[in-house]
Amino acid sequence: MSLTRFRLVPIAACVLALSACVVAPYPRQVAYGGASPDGDVIVDMAPPAPYVEVVPVLPYAGALWIGGYWGWQGSRHAWVPGRWERPRAGYAYRPHAWVQIGGRWHLRGGGWVRG
Repeated sequence: MSLTRFRLVPIAACVLALSACVVAPYPRQVAYGGASPDGDVIVDMAPPAPYVEVVPVLPYAGALWIGGYWGWQGSRHAWVPGRWERPRAGYAYRPHAWVQIGGRWHLRGGGWVRG
């Protein structure tokens, strides 16, 4: 009987200790569309430091390198790699950019703009 009691005491102590643990889901920190009139991604978490990319060999004369950026995927920042594109006459490429507004981070989408 004392051997059984000897086994139950540590088990009971573990059960009591673990019953105080609380597992809570990670708070959702992103709002799409409606939170920003421009449709920006808005999060509470600053983007990581810029990632240094190795630019591949020029695929053809006149190609334009579009650098990568930290995007948002699900509930975290995710690196979107850079790519080569053919320039567009009359347009300039505006890169994606994270901007802090009111303590929150807004991802402004990049793309071709008339220039």
